[in-house]
Amino acid sequence: MSLRITGLVKSFGGVRALDGVDLAVPAGQVHALLGHNGAGKSTLIKCLGGAFAPDSGVIEVNDTQHTRLSPRESIAAGIGIIFQTLSVVESLTVAENIFLGQEWTRLGMVKRGKQEAIAAELLNRVAATCSPRDRVGDLPMGQRQLVEIAKALSRSASVLILDEPTAALSGAERDALASRVDDLRNQGLAIVYVTHLLSEVERLADEVTVLRDGRVSHHSTMSGRTRRELVDAIAGGNAQPARPSAVVAGPRKLVVEGLSGPGFGPVSLNVAAGEIVGVYGLIGSGRTRMLETLFGRRPRTAGTVQVADRVVTPRDPAEALSAGVALVPADRRAQGLFATLSAQDNALLPAIRPLARWGIRARRSERRIFTELATAVGLRPTAPNRPAWTFSGGNQQKLILGRWVNSSRSTSVLLLDEPTQGVDVGSRQEIYRVITHLAAEQKTAVLFVSSDPEEVVALAHRCLIMTGGRITGELTDITEEALLSAVHNTEAAS
Repeated sequence: MSLRITGLVKSFGGVRALDGVDLAVPAGQVHALLGHNGAGKSTLIKCLGGAFAPDSGVIEVNDTQHTRLSPRESIAAGIGIIFQTLSVVESLTVAENIFLGQEWTRLGMVKRGKQEAIAAELLNRVAATCSPRDRVGDLPMGQRQLVEIAKALSRSASVLILDEPTAALSGAERDALASRVDDLRNQGLAIVYVTHLLSEVERLADEVTVLRDGRVSHHSTMSGRTRRELVDAIAGGNAQPARPSAVVAGPRKLVVEGLSGPGFGPVSLNVAAGEIVGVYGLIGSGRTRMLETLFGRRPRTAGTVQVADRVVTPRDPAEALSAGVALVPADRRAQGLFATLSAQDNALLPAIRPLARWGIRARRSERRIFTELATAVGLRPTAPNRPAWTFSGGNQQKLILGRWVNSSRSTSVLLLDEPTQGVDVGSRQEIYRVITHLAAEQKTAVLFVSSDPEEVVALAHRCLIMTGGRITGELTDITEEALLSAVHNTEAAS
């Protein structure tokens, strides 16, 4: 039982997401797959799972070669993928989830007793403590994850791919999952373990492969490998991207004191007018929860927020916007974009009512403002009536960014969550230019969070390190190596 990938290539619109990737994982091995966001890890997983068809290359599972796989063929080949966002159905029982789509039936009736008996054996194999009859929605996250693994094993998976499996787990649940991974390795599974946490790599991995810009930039066994060597491998040893120009700090526009909410805190920070401050942290560090609390999307349990000399306590996004605070979310499709509306309506949604006169839309003013913002953010094509879903990911992000940086409104504080996630290199640089210009010319205070150290180096005047829901450090001399060392050293200490 093994997995071997040879020369895998996948392109999107002329951009190579995978560029000749080789990977070999024999039976009974845990192979860590590392790399920044956008390095190609997710694309590789989706090729293995059948969501994407590779342009070229070979996927070999248990001595059977495939040039492409459908989702059904991937399962039949013995590949089981546990994604970061679990696919369990919370309203169903554990046994019903395990056999969803592959029910044991007789004369059209589900054999529940048979399913529950087999489910009990599978749960015992992964050392889960839940019962086959438990409702999945009532289980803690760690048990739900074991249900997903049991489901993969029920389909005779011999290759198991775990994508950021501990992102939403507690410390005790992480330890329990590590023990289960050890058990599954001893049972002869080939395991691909995708993570940002180097402590997990040190604890579990037999070998490690690092992807960078769609290519394998490093491969080695873990025996004798130091954390410093792993950090250097992920950073790549490349020339650092250009740093932003030094900022002449103005008055503080955002002051946060002792802010706490579910999953983070207390947090204190400040951002001056014209300053771009990055918050660097791994998945699960609390960075997104902090931003969403500042924007009023999540409840605040303690602390104060001051915007331009005025104390504000936004209970919802409308109050935050009225105070001059705007948020560009990480998941633009689900949280920021109205896919079927036109580009103009998407970009000017908050301005339609203020621009209207006597309840009638000011179409001419809207078109003028849209044309200005489209030029400012480098939108291509500048087609106001084109549906938003037809634009590339980078141009969709520009539409959402333009929503808050046009002449119809004043934004004092701009919050950005993973500002260029899923954006091609060219659009990424244009978005950086827009953000930098906004801070320099309009003196907007910009606070962004990112798990991409290269992005932090390119954009931030200074950077705060966030671990375990708290700010644990600050860097002004920002390099990829310094960021990785800071966050992983803090992780190791905790």
